[in-house]
Amino acid sequence: MTSIDFHFNVADKAGLVSILVQRALQRHQQVMIATSDEQSAREVSRSLWQHVQTSFLPHALVGQALAVPVLIHWGEVEMMYDEVLINLTPQQPNGFSRFKQLVELVGLNEDEKVVARQRYKFYRDRGYSINHFDQTKNE
Repeated sequence: MTSIDFHFNVADKAGLVSILVQRALQRHQQVMIATSDEQSAREVSRSLWQHVQTSFLPHALVGQALAVPVLIHWGEVEMMYDEVLINLTPQQPNGFSRFKQLVELVGLNEDEKVVARQRYKFYRDRGYSINHFDQTKNE
């Protein structure tokens, strides 16, 4: 069953995505990052390129290349991997249950927290194990 991690009170989503991707790559895991639209996907890609000047987080937008361990997508696409899915959208992603791990990032905005609570309830009501990470405690 999919393990779900909720990171809430995230002030810097781009920074946390980079850290999570780096950790997954160190564990030799493949990652899909779900975004709401193409512009958001390009912003995530840009932040991964700029994460740390001395490291490289190999990634691509879906459709650009397939021989990389991190793919960023938006909309309805075929999921190429099944290890880690980082959700940056306001709804639970289709097909999330085929992944070993789903990571949800929740910012500081109250509207974002409201829809995140709905996703949380959706997962909880279906019996998924959910881990909680309050990012205000990591600052």
